[in-house]
Amino acid sequence: MTTVRLPLFPLNSVLFPGLVLPLSVFEERYRAMMRELLKTPEDEPRRFAVVAIRDGHEVARTAPGLPDPTATVEHGPTAGFGTDPLKAFHKVGCVADAATIRERADGTFEVLATGTSRVRLTSVDASGPFLTGELEPLPEEPGDEAGALAEGVLRSFRQYQKRLAGARERSLATGSELPDEPGVVSYLVAAAMVLDTPTKQRLLQSPDTASRLRDELRLLRSETSIIRTLPSLPASDLTRGPTSLN
Repeated sequence: MTTVRLPLFPLNSVLFPGLVLPLSVFEERYRAMMRELLKTPEDEPRRFAVVAIRDGHEVARTAPGLPDPTATVEHGPTAGFGTDPLKAFHKVGCVADAATIRERADGTFEVLATGTSRVRLTSVDASGPFLTGELEPLPEEPGDEAGALAEGVLRSFRQYQKRLAGARERSLATGSELPDEPGVVSYLVAAAMVLDTPTKQRLLQSPDTASRLRDELRLLRSETSIIRTLPSLPASDLTRGPTSLN
């Protein structure tokens, strides 16, 4: 299978195809990555791969502190990810296309990227100023009954939205604003639900769209039931992800 080598941006969150990712980049390793991406002509995609962190820290320690004031400060592209970065990351990630990379006066960057396609991480290279990875494309198959499942997920998602809106005493997107293409539905709902990173990662690496939709249908019914019981359950905005600390 054809592979591609891209810069790696590990995060404590999961990026899905079609979803927007805002980043505030301040660590030197990622600033170096953005400077390299800026060398790509504007009419070509400025791509990097986002992988969720399995075991490690999104932001490297820059000074000793709690709970261990004697902890060693880490530097370099692998800081916070141990001696074998490949083991620190989930293997399925998402390619991101940086539509906007703006350098601030202090040398940090504001970045706005969009997830494009799933990839599987096969190796990590830490020899440069930032991590790069060898990645193979992970095609998205529809699976059986994806269309019917998408309809059911949308119905359940609307109920989930209503429950969250009640818990937050605010209104959310209406059903008319939601897509109906099964693959798009599966990724939007996966990104929009208030779930932990391991669960979102499981949805990202589903073998096909139908499997992801079935999983989401179970999750939506369960989460809606929980919210009904605990109406004060906190929730984040459903239509956008948080800005990374990096």
